[in-house]
Amino acid sequence: MIRAEGLRRTFKVGKGTIEAVRDVSFDVAAGELLAMLGPNGAGKSTTLRMLTTLLPPTAGRVHIAGFDAAREPGRVREAIGYVGQKNACGENHRIREELITQGRCYGLRLRDARRRADEVLEILGISDLAARVPGILSGGQRRRVDIALGLIHNPSVLFLDEPTTGLDPHSRAGLWDQIQRLRREHGITILLTTHYLDEADQMAERIVIVDQGRVIADGTAAALKADLAGDWMHITTPNTDSARAAARVAGQMAGVSEVTAEGQAVHVRIADADAALPAYLRLLHHDAITVTHAGMRRPSLDDVFINLTGRRIEETGHAYETTSAEPIGTTHA
Repeated sequence: MIRAEGLRRTFKVGKGTIEAVRDVSFDVAAGELLAMLGPNGAGKSTTLRMLTTLLPPTAGRVHIAGFDAAREPGRVREAIGYVGQKNACGENHRIREELITQGRCYGLRLRDARRRADEVLEILGISDLAARVPGILSGGQRRRVDIALGLIHNPSVLFLDEPTTGLDPHSRAGLWDQIQRLRREHGITILLTTHYLDEADQMAERIVIVDQGRVIADGTAAALKADLAGDWMHITTPNTDSARAAARVAGQMAGVSEVTAEGQAVHVRIADADAALPAYLRLLHHDAITVTHAGMRRPSLDDVFINLTGRRIEETGHAYETTSAEPIGTTHA
């Protein structure tokens, strides 16, 4: 449903040029939910704008639902819903009226637009908001309205650009319940960007990590954590001499990629802590090294991101993301 091939986006800034997106390629299958992760400025929003025909690429190709975005932008726009980071509703328009107007803009007859407005209000659990104006809604309610606007024309692909940023945990959970219901009942394909790694871990079948305009990882959350981070074993010993001895034992074990001794504690990164921790404890017992505490920790997506980039996802990157700069080598459709 989504295919990006070698996407590049270059901007002219003063007398120089900036590469916001350098070489981005990935596919998204029908019905799949793919999360795109990366620090601020990594190229996520620029990539989304190219995928949704809002920004022509400097190089590369985009196909959405079988349509070439450069040659058939109108067909692509018919096939997609796009929910940006900012709220889309007019402040003084009643919610149902706004949805009907949006449906009419997509070519729906008035009767069909009214019917579809009622459908999406019901799907997202906001029928009781139909006669209200956006200015009096909570953040979570407004984001549901934004998604309703993106769904009014019954698209097969939905793009969500940081849909839950700024929402409280309860509102985030409620919105995700509605998004998951959309997928179960309507089979919609979803591509989202988010800074909440727990969302990507729990909701997405696949994750693409972007940094400095390039895809640096692509896979399931489980595969990325297993391949790029590894499990951790942690033990505590009675004194620093015992910790140093325990660290030497760990360094001789198969599958160990990192060992650190800090005071009385030893931290060991290893491929499979479930199997390794009992074996490690047996080796320490054999060498008469006392252990006062032992445990293990599964890697998180934050571990994956730090391992790949050397920084946390919250840290701001240096790539350039804007639509105000002048593009290089592109023409407007």
